[in-house]
Amino acid sequence: MLRFKTINTLFAVLLVVLLVLHYFYVLPVGFVFVLVLGWLLITVMGSAFIRWNYHFNSLHHSKATEENHIAITFDDGPHPVYTPKVLRLLTEYNAKATFFCIGKNIEAYPVLFNQIINHGHTVGNHTYSHSNGFGFFSTKKVEEELRRTNAIAEKVSGKRLKMYRPAFGVTNPNIKKALQVLRLTPIGWSKRSFDTTQLSEKKLVARVTHNLKKGDIILLHDTSDKTIAVLERLLLFLKSKNMQAVTVNQLLSIQPYE
Repeated sequence: MLRFKTINTLFAVLLVVLLVLHYFYVLPVGFVFVLVLGWLLITVMGSAFIRWNYHFNSLHHSKATEENHIAITFDDGPHPVYTPKVLRLLTEYNAKATFFCIGKNIEAYPVLFNQIINHGHTVGNHTYSHSNGFGFFSTKKVEEELRRTNAIAEKVSGKRLKMYRPAFGVTNPNIKKALQVLRLTPIGWSKRSFDTTQLSEKKLVARVTHNLKKGDIILLHDTSDKTIAVLERLLLFLKSKNMQAVTVNQLLSIQPYE
């Protein structure tokens, strides 16, 4: 498994070796350029793909579950139009889910946020702003975003959130430090639907149901009609396979709140 600290150490050693060889044997400087480029590529990919656990460990699935359980998660809500539709479908199919909510949306729709909880689902922190530049925030700025979201959630619901879903799945050392300070548990996924892209409903359903197995965590977004359609077909699929959708914390046997 690639790790940020291990890769940095390895590349530092290789860089020193190449510089020594260049000094004594006139090794082409292009070798140094290729090494640096390789380090940059690995670091960018490790930061972009949360399942690599490159900067810190996230929980992506459950290997220990003995039940035929999976977890459905929703990012970016609560949304005044689509979240109620999601809640109705989940109730109809007797399914539970986890909603990783954006702080400013909790602030805007506090009643809806509490409805999610009152329906027996769990909620987690998905940053305050979900800024496109979140991956470039300083540790202080990341911590401010996560603290602000937790403060809003606690004011609205009385619950202190412990679970965190990285915006865009991006990880880096600054986010790692903020999570350590706030003692938040990062939650990833094993099935990414890409429901925010232009992929068709049929292809999205195929992505999340292909080789779906107990312990999997599915990533969806409660932000579009397409996702609502995909969710209904997914719930029908689960029913046909005698699979049950539960909350992430139940699947992983962790505490969602302090």
